[in-house]
Amino acid sequence: MIQITPAITEAADRLRQAGETGIACAPVRELLAGDMAAAYAVQGINRDHWLKSGRHSIGRKIALSNRVAQKAMGLTEPAYGILYADMLMGDGDMVARGRVMQPRVEGEVAIVLDRDLAMEQPTLADVIRAVGYCLPAIEVVGGRIANLDAKPVDLIADNANGGAFVLGAPARRLDGLDLRRMAMSMTKNGNAAISGNGEAVYGSPLHALAWLAARMVTDEMPLRAGDVIMTGTYFAMQAAAPGDVFEIEAEGLGRCAVSFEA
Repeated sequence: MIQITPAITEAADRLRQAGETGIACAPVRELLAGDMAAAYAVQGINRDHWLKSGRHSIGRKIALSNRVAQKAMGLTEPAYGILYADMLMGDGDMVARGRVMQPRVEGEVAIVLDRDLAMEQPTLADVIRAVGYCLPAIEVVGGRIANLDAKPVDLIADNANGGAFVLGAPARRLDGLDLRRMAMSMTKNGNAAISGNGEAVYGSPLHALAWLAARMVTDEMPLRAGDVIMTGTYFAMQAAAPGDVFEIEAEGLGRCAVSFEA
């Protein structure tokens, strides 16, 4: 376990204050000397603070799941953050001004686990057995680093840029769904914006889930039945401005929408 240094504590305080005041802060990567383990320690300090303050963890989010993007950033694996109950929004809900800092949106498939995933090296079969339901979902990414000047270390420390997330409908079993080949499209204010498929998500959202499950065992926070997992975006995130309306359609799965207060 990494030693908590004054620099790690300072980084956690800086990010937490930014979130509480709505005033974006300077990057924390220099405080952490570019150390990923230190970044997760920052995330952990703020997780412990929020849980003691009454927030409730309901799952995890996978970030940086695109292998091309990982290579460009010098990474070899995705990253993760915590989903809290107060981040969850309903299909078609409006994001109030100031709720999410520097918002952007991503289209994803969310998975609700039906079984624990607590093995050190889960197989694809283990993952398939553990999946309860899949839902179309939108992540509202929120960055607390000023001017979105965030490198991977900043992003991890900042709870993987967790802002809010929206679960659409319907909830479906995996039967008949091929998440790897599934096409997903997004509209912005009624106009086609971007599209992609599940291969962009670490080869498949199920592969991303297997990675997460193994990593969470290593980090002594194994995934449990009932956890909600945001598995990663099908395409590049889109900037959101006041008044914007986004909708995704996941082929064979369903739709999900979110709007932003004008």
